[in-house]
Amino acid sequence: MTTLAAVVAEARRRFSEAGLADSAIEARILIGGLLALSSTEIFVGGDRKLSEDEVARIEAAVQRRLKREPVHRILGAREFHGMDLRMSRETLEPRPDTEILVDAMLPHLREAVAAKGCASILDLGTGTGAIVLALLKEVPAARGMGSDISEDALATAAGNASRLGLGERFQAVRSRWFDEIAGRFDIIVSNPPYIPSAVIAGLDPEVRNFDPLVALDGGPDGLDPYRDIAADAARFLAPDGMLGVEIGFDQKTGVTEIFTCAGFILAQAERDYGGQDRVLVFKPGTGLPSING
Repeated sequence: MTTLAAVVAEARRRFSEAGLADSAIEARILIGGLLALSSTEIFVGGDRKLSEDEVARIEAAVQRRLKREPVHRILGAREFHGMDLRMSRETLEPRPDTEILVDAMLPHLREAVAAKGCASILDLGTGTGAIVLALLKEVPAARGMGSDISEDALATAAGNASRLGLGERFQAVRSRWFDEIAGRFDIIVSNPPYIPSAVIAGLDPEVRNFDPLVALDGGPDGLDPYRDIAADAARFLAPDGMLGVEIGFDQKTGVTEIFTCAGFILAQAERDYGGQDRVLVFKPGTGLPSING
């Protein structure tokens, strides 16, 4: 019978020959996820004998990866901010850089709870629900709404909320940005599409062929979603609320100008793990319109 060590080694070899980066890590993550084994169990359990069914499932998954389907999309889930989030066809894969946005907004959310005893969050383009659910996990007194234009994404986010025990504090709403939203929120967050349309064809196959286009394409300059959000956000943000967005590495100036022109003030800027600009946090300026304005 085939051993775990032999299967991991073979997958690593094939990934390496195919030119995939981090072939050893990917082999362990993929096979560990398929067999529900931790990294430690993969390392120390090399003598484990695999059944024919296990070998067949691993082979099918390896073939998918060789066609450049991302490992976590093959597994159907990814860890994000200490949560196991399931993905679906119309959701982006939650990525570590987006945790920067969660961590940037947490102090503001906690301040709102300290001042009022509770707080509300709106996550525009919620996808898997990663951002809002991470905030809800960390702040039990908060409630959150996730909006998306995709029913598939909304069902995925609601399912993730339920599995994480957050379902009673989370609401999924189908809406294009603020179109179907009512009320004011202490925290508004979004990781919108921000890739310029012409750039998408040149992206890695893992992104270009497997991430949903609607979650990638930010229009000709990549900034259209920020214009849409900035145009209406003041009517839905509490007077002392905060708005945080993820941005592309070269978009700090452009996004700041969009929100500044809409009456907001840049309160905070954060870089990602690679040192690139990644998150901007805005606060309301003076003279912003009321919700009925």
